[in-house]
Amino acid sequence: MEPISLGRPREERSDAVRNRAHLIEVARLMVDELGVDKVTMDGLAERAGLGKGTVFRRFGTRAGIFHALFDREEQEFQQRVLSGPPPLGPGAPAVDRLVEYGRARVEFLVRHLALARAAIAPGQPVPSGPSPSQFHVQVLLREACPDVTEIGTLALQLTAALEYPIVLHLSAPEGSGPSPVPEHLADTWKILVDRLCR
Repeated sequence: MEPISLGRPREERSDAVRNRAHLIEVARLMVDELGVDKVTMDGLAERAGLGKGTVFRRFGTRAGIFHALFDREEQEFQQRVLSGPPPLGPGAPAVDRLVEYGRARVEFLVRHLALARAAIAPGQPVPSGPSPSQFHVQVLLREACPDVTEIGTLALQLTAALEYPIVLHLSAPEGSGPSPVPEHLADTWKILVDRLCR
């Protein structure tokens, strides 16, 4: 019996795409203006001039808003890595790019810490999926440290220090003041890269 073709997945309607982009932009403005804690589903709907049902359809939960907002920030960061000025972007020696990537990544994570916390639904574990840093770090390691074996495994271990699970773990609890620990990750990252590749 031949399998039944269900055809191509239905594309999202253009008005739905526009609504989502508009909601993300409004949410970003509200976070800048009010802080993460003051952004609600009702407030976002009112500020965006859309129904609350539209907000729920686009994001599902309050955490979904911040997840989408963080995804947008992540895309902008990765664009700086791919095409921004050196040493973060192309054009610098691989070792210098690795050091700068670690510094810029930790700075990015610390700056968006409240957003990352808000993107985790209550009662859910901290996401620990594949790191967007891993492939980039692996490519630079291969160029900077040609004598090092098991580059893939090493990149996986190193990039664990550049993602939210460790930053959230090392940070002070929300509301208890700033913690200097995540910033030290940039210093220890440079030590690791120097010892591996210089």
